[in-house]
Amino acid sequence: MHPFKSHLKELDLPIKVLFTGYLGTVAVGYFFALIQILFTHGMADGKFGLSIDDIVYSYYGNRSGTLLETKLNGSMKPYATEQERFALIQWTRDGAEQSEYASSGSKKIIETKCVMCHNADASGIPNYNDFSQLKAVTEQDEGATFASLIRISHIHLFGIAFIFMFVGLIFSFSETASVVIKSTAIGMPYVFLIADIMSWWLTKLHPMFAWLVIIAGMGMAVSFAFMWFTSIAEMWAYRYVFVDGLAVHYHNIRKASAKKLSLDEQTSMSAVIYHAAKQTVCFFIENGVKPLISFIKSKINK
Repeated sequence: MHPFKSHLKELDLPIKVLFTGYLGTVAVGYFFALIQILFTHGMADGKFGLSIDDIVYSYYGNRSGTLLETKLNGSMKPYATEQERFALIQWTRDGAEQSEYASSGSKKIIETKCVMCHNADASGIPNYNDFSQLKAVTEQDEGATFASLIRISHIHLFGIAFIFMFVGLIFSFSETASVVIKSTAIGMPYVFLIADIMSWWLTKLHPMFAWLVIIAGMGMAVSFAFMWFTSIAEMWAYRYVFVDGLAVHYHNIRKASAKKLSLDEQTSMSAVIYHAAKQTVCFFIENGVKPLISFIKSKINK
């Protein structure tokens, strides 16, 4: 029995507008979140587009260089010229000494190109007006810090869980999918969300878990897309798509096929396909394979 008395197609117009407005807004938000990932994690290796190296550099780090060097060759590459990046990297590799900060030209580059964002008013990123914080990013690149992982983990767990709760609630009024499929679709985003958060920590410990980050992210996206499209279709196109359209043609084809195969009209489509395939194979064997074998045997005997 359906847990709700009403289905999406039976809701009043104001409720449909409310649900559609929410689904449309979170879909736009999801789209911008993907773009934000491309311009942050997707630039970690200096190339546009998300790759395994991007995930590894973001969480495990590029242990062959410093954090400042990784950023200058990655997500911060567009914000400085090649000469400026070379000067900063050279100063970093020479030990990033404060005595050579001004004479190397690094101070002027930092003040011109970096402190507009990396200042005391910015939160979550180092303040380059404070040399001790600048010095910290000239150490070996070990990826995301445990403090930053704790901060973004609890934000994502709370925020994304709320998004999927309301998307799942709207989707639970649907009737197109079976109870098993519907329950799976509602529950899977939470499984993938926890797997996604855990994969960040695991990748921080070892780069081989970078694949898990991408798999978990794709799982959430697929679950979201399925619930989103099903909910929108049932609210605004249910009668035409599922009742007066595809469903009617589906049952007409099933009944006509069952009748041609001398089966009961209530036979399921899977059984109809099985019997049709069986008859096709038998026909092919009787009229194709066996005559061919007989012909080959006659030629061999001659």
